[in-house]
Amino acid sequence: MQFRRWIVPVMILAFIAGACFAGGCYLVQDLTQGSNGETGKNTAAAQVQLPPGTPHTIANIVKQTGPAVVKIDTLNPVRNPHLDPFFNDPFFRDFFGRVMPRGQEYRPGLGSGFLVRSDGYILTNEHVVGEATEIKVTVSGFSKPFEARVVGADYDLDLAVLKIDAPRSLPYLKLGDAEEMQVGDWVIAIGNPYGLDHTVTVGVISAKGRPIDIEDRHYKNLLQTDASINPGNSGGPLLNLSGEVIGINTAVNAQAQGIGFAIPSSTVKSVLDDLIEKGKVIRPWLGVQVQAVDEKWADYLGLPKTEGALVVGVVPGSPAERAGIQRGDVILELAGKKVKTPDGLVAAIREQRIGSRVKLLLWREEKLVQVEVVINEKPARY
Repeated sequence: MQFRRWIVPVMILAFIAGACFAGGCYLVQDLTQGSNGETGKNTAAAQVQLPPGTPHTIANIVKQTGPAVVKIDTLNPVRNPHLDPFFNDPFFRDFFGRVMPRGQEYRPGLGSGFLVRSDGYILTNEHVVGEATEIKVTVSGFSKPFEARVVGADYDLDLAVLKIDAPRSLPYLKLGDAEEMQVGDWVIAIGNPYGLDHTVTVGVISAKGRPIDIEDRHYKNLLQTDASINPGNSGGPLLNLSGEVIGINTAVNAQAQGIGFAIPSSTVKSVLDDLIEKGKVIRPWLGVQVQAVDEKWADYLGLPKTEGALVVGVVPGSPAERAGIQRGDVILELAGKKVKTPDGLVAAIREQRIGSRVKLLLWREEKLVQVEVVINEKPARY
């Protein structure tokens, strides 16, 4: 009887001990696998990798950078407003006289931007402010918006710099290096989509170097991201996990989800000083239209290789015309740098300073010809 009274507690203790032993073995096994390399690596690779840092990394970045992100409200003239058709009748125009509506209407616009200097310089997209007759900027910590003016803009790059006069120094963002970003890296977008100010979205870099056309703008080197970018986000920052701006949010594919684009910071860095100090981007200019040299053209011109930039047009009064460059010439070198493609020629010209004298090596009538040209500033009409 006494034996029966003890058997149940003994069985329970044995079960607990066995469970603890088994658990301890599994624990030791897991620790060993995690430390000796192979198994630990495989386990980690199978897990979704979250952004590095503390669980509040993104929240901290937003808290630090958010005050430098601004909301931009604009008033834009409408060129061809839809009026009542009666006002197109000469009788009504004569009858109403001065009280007849003039046909000038305005529509509000909305965008984002961010401070790049403590003295009130703001970077945004040109398409946000390009046609505005009135620009107001809302900055965190101020009860009223500031009147802003455009100090520099470039239509082709879709970049603009605004200036506001604030009573104190303002927080600003640092430009990072977009070239260091890799596909799959985490990014944070902050902006004012649909007027919802300081909206934060998170995603990754989906692709780099994307060329896209939007109306008559030709973007050549955009970052693609799946961070949500909607109307009102334009001009806002795309941040890396160090809180640096690696892109300027610019466009979204309206027919798709998770496809947004941003101008890389490398493009901004090269022109920001010109926009602030000179009001425009200063571009070196040669004044030629060129195309690639394919096998057919190489054979026709007697070229040994399908390399160079074939001149198909020379702008009247341009540096190229003054240097004697002709249609049918093939530009092989500029300033000692080999030119293999039309894009290579454009890149070589961009490296030159306004007013510099450079030598060009041409292929003309199956002979090498050298000419000297003075690089000029690209006129606005081109």
